[in-house]
Amino acid sequence: MEKMMKSGYVNHPQQLYTLRRVTVNEGKAKGTEIIEVCTAGGLQVDILPDAGMDIGQVRYKGVNVTFISKNGYDSPAAIMPYEGEFLNTFPGGLLYTSGLRTTGGAHRDGDEWQPFHGRHHSHLAEQICTEVVDDTVVIRGTVRETALFGHHLMLKRIIRIPVFGAQITVEDEMTNLTHSDQEYAILYHCNFGYPFISADARVELPEKRRTSPRNEFSATGIGTESGFPEPTPGAGEMVFFHEDMKRTAAVVNEKLGIRMDMLWSETLPIMAQWRSTASGDYALGLEPTNCYILGRKAEREHGTLKVLKPFESVKTGVTIGFVDI
Repeated sequence: MEKMMKSGYVNHPQQLYTLRRVTVNEGKAKGTEIIEVCTAGGLQVDILPDAGMDIGQVRYKGVNVTFISKNGYDSPAAIMPYEGEFLNTFPGGLLYTSGLRTTGGAHRDGDEWQPFHGRHHSHLAEQICTEVVDDTVVIRGTVRETALFGHHLMLKRIIRIPVFGAQITVEDEMTNLTHSDQEYAILYHCNFGYPFISADARVELPEKRRTSPRNEFSATGIGTESGFPEPTPGAGEMVFFHEDMKRTAAVVNEKLGIRMDMLWSETLPIMAQWRSTASGDYALGLEPTNCYILGRKAEREHGTLKVLKPFESVKTGVTIGFVDI
């Protein structure tokens, strides 16, 4: 950036990037804070510190690439982790973090209620810091999930976005701050939508992989994971699990001339693929995870619920980038 300033063409850094914090002042999202980032590489990003430091709408060179649900953004007070609220408040967006103690359907696990996809997205971040370091926008925040006499999971998130690029890297470190073992689950619910996702798009996955359906209906779609039918009223959603493969995936829309490449950490051994082709709910979810989205109780019974030892940490992360083709 300093080189560009010295060139004489650039008068102010805002000619190259935008980094600002704004607050929505009307509608159901009133009071929601957004960290807006725009880069010289054509990326426009909404980061939501009031929603677990997740990522909302993203545009690449003016084209929306994310799935935004009928709900859109909600105020922090409305994002309540109770039964039924997920369907009424889920916004979509590029990243909706599911966890930190459960993913999947709402259920009761012993004496504790586990909400749909966990509580992380309903928590407000603290210790938020925004800066530009070495031509990279860096945004930091901490999210805590706690209970009296119970768990204390702290997730420190760093989001990096190059000023001259179109890439988003999310780096998380989750730490168990208790003196007892704590079970945890995490899923990066990355959501893509129209016009990037349409019948003109296709998913690219490593050829060498093991794919299984989540249920009988999803099994009818095995072999069609790469394509997208036209929107159909009432079409059911499908979920596929991809394992034993390189941790990379891509979405290509040649008509728009856009390619998205995605990679994730080895601590997320499963890629869940969610595809909804229902009219009005047309979406693709590519979801790196460490579990099978069964819910905390069933995951434990399945032997796939991970554990953090006292004061132990685990690092997870995902990178999503866009290029012209």
